[in-house]
Amino acid sequence: MAVGEYPFPSMPALAGLRLATASAGIKRPGRQDLVLLELAEGSRTAGVFTRNAFCAAPVTLCREHLQKTPIRYLVINSGNANACTGERGRLDAIRTCEALASLTGVSAEAVLPFSTGVIGEPLPVDKITRVLPDAQSALSDTGWEAAARAIMTTDTRPKGFTGQVEHLGKTITVNGIAKGAGMIKPNMGTMLAYIATDADVAQPVLEQLCRDAANRSFNRITIDGDTSTNDSCILMATGRSDAEPVTMPSGELYDKLRALIIHAHEYLAKCIVADGEGATKFVTLEVRGGADVEECLKVGYAVAHSPLIKTALFASDPNWGRIVAAVGYAGLTDLDADRVRIHLNDTLIVENGGRADTYTEEQGQAVMDGDEITIRIDLGRGEVAETLWTTDLSHEYVRINADYRS
Repeated sequence: MAVGEYPFPSMPALAGLRLATASAGIKRPGRQDLVLLELAEGSRTAGVFTRNAFCAAPVTLCREHLQKTPIRYLVINSGNANACTGERGRLDAIRTCEALASLTGVSAEAVLPFSTGVIGEPLPVDKITRVLPDAQSALSDTGWEAAARAIMTTDTRPKGFTGQVEHLGKTITVNGIAKGAGMIKPNMGTMLAYIATDADVAQPVLEQLCRDAANRSFNRITIDGDTSTNDSCILMATGRSDAEPVTMPSGELYDKLRALIIHAHEYLAKCIVADGEGATKFVTLEVRGGADVEECLKVGYAVAHSPLIKTALFASDPNWGRIVAAVGYAGLTDLDADRVRIHLNDTLIVENGGRADTYTEEQGQAVMDGDEITIRIDLGRGEVAETLWTTDLSHEYVRINADYRS
């Protein structure tokens, strides 16, 4: 079950990057569940990761490797998270890196490992290392969709983005894939994302772009309020475009590239929400009129995480009182309820401390019957605005997560 149309795009080759998939049989025999991504020498890489204290072994290793040497390879498995696996999990992640390093002639620190799947089970590292030669021999510049499918867990469809910008007659490409459908909450919500450009971007600029884009996208989505142990978002720049280098966070080319990279992140984040486990509604939460970012996010997440609101959305029930209650308990100091205005799409439902005089139940029902809904909340106390994306909570969500390990 998924909301809306997000077809996988036709992805052009991106100079300096090749991908391949293989079947390691980690959870199910025959399934393509391993991805190998190769970056050309001279590429630059940046990443942001989960803030969960029980972060998975590969997350810890990725953080370490990014600080040591330029990255040449990413190896990603689905079917097992290698999380909460103690010292064995760390050694298994290291073994994976060492096996690929031995195969390719790079250092183990030039490899980033990623895992997604069931938490608490030992990683079948021998299955992974056994198929690495197959993946290496299959590397090509056309493997984007296969890679997007191989990293899926409870996702119902692959998630991809491609876009280009022109500058002084030169073309820069941005491609990206992501996975995620549940255990999604800000601070990197169970999601993986890999976005690459052939632009030549200085390392400090790339790192700032990665942080800014993640905060505008993957850190603004929530499906169920659960922050995963494995969330990772990687931004890569191969430098193989013939456009001029981006050495500073300013200038026309930087502005164009930044806008496209943020757009790529936001699109993939929306793909994750639209494919939320059991989702039947795609919900945009616009909170404006805040005194600062923090209070806009407090209100947004109070609404997005309310089981009562999420189940009302699933039932297409315009029970606007639940939205009002969530705004009220979000924790804002001295909130003046009389100044709060709330819309469902363009229908005003709340103002002056109560139901809007112009509102009718029929208007609310018409909005809630759709599968894409915008809840607009104006706090009437400042100039700051934030946008979040979320879903409803359905019977199917319960079924998927009740059966996940079986």
